[in-house]
Amino acid sequence: MPKISVCIPTCNRVHLLASAIASVLDQTYTDFELIVCDDGSTDSTPLLMSEFVDRPIRYIRHPQNIGKSNNMRSGFAAARGEYFIKFDDDDRLSAQFLERTSAILDKDPSIDFVSTDHWAIDINNNIDENQTKRNSQRWGRTELSAGIIEDLLSTVFLRQSLQIGATLFRRTALESVGFLRPNWQNCEDNDLFVRLAIAEKKCYYLAELLMEYRFHAGQQGCDRTIPYLSDKLRYLTSYEFDSEKLETVRLQRIAETQLALGLRLIEVGETAKGRRMVRSGKSISEAKMWAGLGLSLLPVKLRGKAFAAVRELLKREL
Repeated sequence: MPKISVCIPTCNRVHLLASAIASVLDQTYTDFELIVCDDGSTDSTPLLMSEFVDRPIRYIRHPQNIGKSNNMRSGFAAARGEYFIKFDDDDRLSAQFLERTSAILDKDPSIDFVSTDHWAIDINNNIDENQTKRNSQRWGRTELSAGIIEDLLSTVFLRQSLQIGATLFRRTALESVGFLRPNWQNCEDNDLFVRLAIAEKKCYYLAELLMEYRFHAGQQGCDRTIPYLSDKLRYLTSYEFDSEKLETVRLQRIAETQLALGLRLIEVGETAKGRRMVRSGKSISEAKMWAGLGLSLLPVKLRGKAFAAVRELLKREL
């Protein structure tokens, strides 16, 4: 059996998948299996995968799209390694990632997972050092000390410091919390880290840049906003924290998400549901709430331009 299972979920990113696969095959540590789970790609992904028949790669192809977390769960179910990592098809592992992270798990059986910092790269695999520094600072990794993370729940919920694609897990730790929840398309990684922290799993932070996270235009899109906010709301309402500080932040984030989601729903014509949402987010900004309610009186075909005009006028206020 391989020591490590590496899983790459993919969907219609054949132009980036080859680079992700190459980053695994180029690892200095070689006792691994690579599982590529394809969520119903309609591009030439199957043709690309046919070129790797002589390499240690298992290809799981779903003929139809089954959703992000369901696709990933299929890869996890197929994994045989003692350790497990999943990273996205538009990212890359640095050559020593498996060697450096697995050594820590080998040395200390009490550690459940090892997380690292990561580089920011562009569409051409070029490292952006300035973006890397900004990204590490934004998510609080510059404040993390190497070693066991003492307050893991605050780290993963308040600061959201850890990146799942830069983390090697003991497979048993993931099994104990059920891995990713089924039927989630967004925020599934945040949810997993929170559940691991609640279960009192132990994380070691390796303060090295050992993964490459790609920033590119394909990550964004207006059509993704409403599903993302809906899943974020589901994620935030899945828990109640004993800590007053964490619970206060959770409730604030729920209100912020309800307000943002309500405004988007009004904009696309889901008026009644949108109005309920913006009223729920009143505590965050009455100005935004009243603006949204006012714009909900316009004909649907005029709302897109109206919202764009108001956003331009209020800048960060809406």
